[in-house]
Amino acid sequence: MNQRSARMRLAALAVLALGGATLSASPAHAANITTNPGFEDGLAGWSCSASSGAAAVSSPVHGGSKALQATPADGDTARCQQTVTVEPSSSYTLSGWVRGGYVFLGVSGTGTTDTSTWASSPSAYTQLTRTFTTGASTRSVTIHVNGWYGQGAYQADDIVLDGPPGQGLPAVPAILSATGTDTAATVKWTAAERATGYNVYRDGAKVASTTSTTHTENLPPGAYGYQVTALNAAGETARSAQVSVVVGDDSPPPPPDPPYGLTGQASGETVELKWKPSAHGYVEAYNVYRNGVKVGTAAPGTASPSYTDRPGGGTFTYQVSAYNSTGESGRSNQISVTLGDPPPAGRLLVGYLHASFANGSGYVRMADVPDEWDIINLSFGEPTSVTSGDIRFTRCPAAECPNVESEAEFTAAIRAKQAAGKKVLISIGGQNGQVQLTTAAARDAFVRSVSAIIDRYGLDGLDIDFEGHSLYLDAGDTSLRAPTTPVIVNLIAALKALKAKYGAKFVLTMAPETFFVQLGHQFYGPGANGSADRRAGSYLPVVHAMRDDLTLLHVQDYNSGPIMGLDGQYHTMGTHDFHVAMTDMLLAGFPIAGNPANVFPALRQDQVAIGLPAAPWAGNGFTTVAEVHKALDCLTKGANCGPYRPKATYPRLRGLMTWSINWDRYNGHEFSRSHRAYLDRLG
Repeated sequence: MNQRSARMRLAALAVLALGGATLSASPAHAANITTNPGFEDGLAGWSCSASSGAAAVSSPVHGGSKALQATPADGDTARCQQTVTVEPSSSYTLSGWVRGGYVFLGVSGTGTTDTSTWASSPSAYTQLTRTFTTGASTRSVTIHVNGWYGQGAYQADDIVLDGPPGQGLPAVPAILSATGTDTAATVKWTAAERATGYNVYRDGAKVASTTSTTHTENLPPGAYGYQVTALNAAGETARSAQVSVVVGDDSPPPPPDPPYGLTGQASGETVELKWKPSAHGYVEAYNVYRNGVKVGTAAPGTASPSYTDRPGGGTFTYQVSAYNSTGESGRSNQISVTLGDPPPAGRLLVGYLHASFANGSGYVRMADVPDEWDIINLSFGEPTSVTSGDIRFTRCPAAECPNVESEAEFTAAIRAKQAAGKKVLISIGGQNGQVQLTTAAARDAFVRSVSAIIDRYGLDGLDIDFEGHSLYLDAGDTSLRAPTTPVIVNLIAALKALKAKYGAKFVLTMAPETFFVQLGHQFYGPGANGSADRRAGSYLPVVHAMRDDLTLLHVQDYNSGPIMGLDGQYHTMGTHDFHVAMTDMLLAGFPIAGNPANVFPALRQDQVAIGLPAAPWAGNGFTTVAEVHKALDCLTKGANCGPYRPKATYPRLRGLMTWSINWDRYNGHEFSRSHRAYLDRLG
C-alpha cells in the first residue's frame, strides 16, 4: 500500500518493478569487479531478456566507444543483468550512467537489503549510485539495469561495482562418459578445481546434487540429455556440454492407458475424487477435468490417486486422464457430483487505516472509522530489520498526528468495533516494510512478535501485505505445491502456526500486487534462463498453501503494469475490464508460466475481493465508481461486460478492498458510501 502523497505516484510504480529507490551521490571508485562494464565487448558477461533487442551501440555513449541499448516490450522491461562474485560482510558501491525515459539500476541477492534506484533523463546521461553490504554468507550478487513498460529504448554505460572481488567459480566439469542400461543411466565427469559439489541436470531440470563425480538413476525407457555443473561458495558454474543417454528401447514411451474407476464424494464445500491408476504405461501426472475444463493435476505413484476440488455450489461432471512426455491418454469414466450452495456470506468492504502514520491524508481515530467498513486493517506492522522476522507496531506519534487518541482509547475503540460485528486486523508490510523470513529463527520471531501484537490489542487476525523484495523464488523453484525458497517456505510455516494457535475464528487476508499473482500466468520466478524478475508470481505458492485457511484475497488492482488475462490480451488498470480480467484469473484458475501441468487452482468466490485506490491521490489506477460497478455487474451477473468476458459468473464474489480509509475520508467518503450501497443492493 502507498504511504506517500500524490506526488510520489511514480515512485510507487518504481517499487512495483524493482523495489523502493532514491538517487544518491556518486562515490569515488577504487576497483571495478564488473565484467565488460562499458559494453566495449558487446554483451559479453551480460544476460539480457529475449525480447529486449539488447545490443552494444556506438551512439549515444557515455565513455569509450560502445554503450548498451535495449527496448522494453509488453510484459518485458528489457532487463540486462550480470552475476558477480563478492566477499561476505563487505561494503560495495554500484553505479552506472543511464539515459532514457525511465531507467533502473539495482542489485539483488545481497543477503541483506536488495536495493535499486531510477532516473528519467531522456536526452542526456545521468549517473545512478547505490551502496550495500553483503550478508555473512553471500558469495555472489546480481546487478541489473532495465527500462519500464512502453517507455522506449534506454541506454546504459560504464556500470561499476566497486568493492573487494570474491572467490572465483570452479571450472566447468567435462562429462567423461554417459551410458544406459535397460533400466538406468550413469554419468561420469571430471573433478573440477575448487569445486565443493556438483549438480546434475536431466533434460534441463536439476535431478541431483552430489559431492561425487558419478551419478546413476533408474528411469523408464527413452532418450535423455545430461549436463553437470560445479559448485563452491562463490556459486554455480555454467552447465557442461550436453550428452545423450538411451535407457532401454530408444523409442519414446507410448501414452499411458486411461485411468478408470473414477468416484466422487461431496463433503461440505469440497468434492473428493478417487480413481484407479492407468493399467499400462509410464504416468507423469493426472489431469482433472470439471465440466470438460481442466482444473488441476494430481501426482501418480499411489494405488488410489486422488484430488480435492472446491467448485462452489451446483452440479458438476468430472473426468481424469493420464499423461507423459509422449502425450495424454483418453479420459476416464465421467461422473456427476452435486454440492449444495454453501451458507451465504455477507458482502465485505475492507479498508486500511493509517494507524502508524498520517501520509498527508490526515489521521482517523479508531472510534471515528465509519460503519460502512467491515474489516479494518491497522497499517502497518514493520520488521526491526529486513531479515529479523521481529515485527513491531508503533502508533502514530502526536507530532505527526496531533489528534491521535491515547492507547486506552484506541484499545477501547477496537473493542467497540468488534462488538458491532467488525473485524480488526494487523497488516504486516506495506510499501516500506520489507519482510524476508530467510531462516527458521526469523520464522519463529515472526510468529512470536505478531502474536504479541494480536494479543496486546485483542485483534481478530492478520493481513499480509508483503511488497518490494519480501517474496521471491530461487532458481529452479517451479512447483506451486512444493516450493523450496526459504522466504516462501518459512512464511507458509509461520502462517500455519498462527492459524493453529488462534483457531477457526482467526481471520487471514492477503493484499499482493498483480506482479506477485496474475503476472505468474506469464512469468514465474527467474525463469529458465534466470533473466526474469524472480519476484514474478511469488505469492502464488503462499496463497495455494493457505487456501483452506484464507479468509480473503484482495489483490491490489492498481500500481500495476499491463497484465495478460486468460484471453491472451493485455489489460490496463483503471477500467472495469481490468478488474474483470484480473478477478476472473483468481476464480477460474490459470496455468503458471503457461505450463498446463502446473496450474493455480481457482479460489472460492467468497475468498476473493477486488483491491482499489479510494481516491485519485491514493494510487495509480484509480477507477471511478461507475466503472467499478460495471465490473461487479459483469462478474456477479454477467451484465455490463466489456471486451473481456469472464469464464463464468461469480454471484458470491465477496466485496471490495481499498487503500485507504483515510484517503476515502479525504475524498468525501465517496468510496465507502457508494460501494457500500451497491454491495447491499447486490445482496
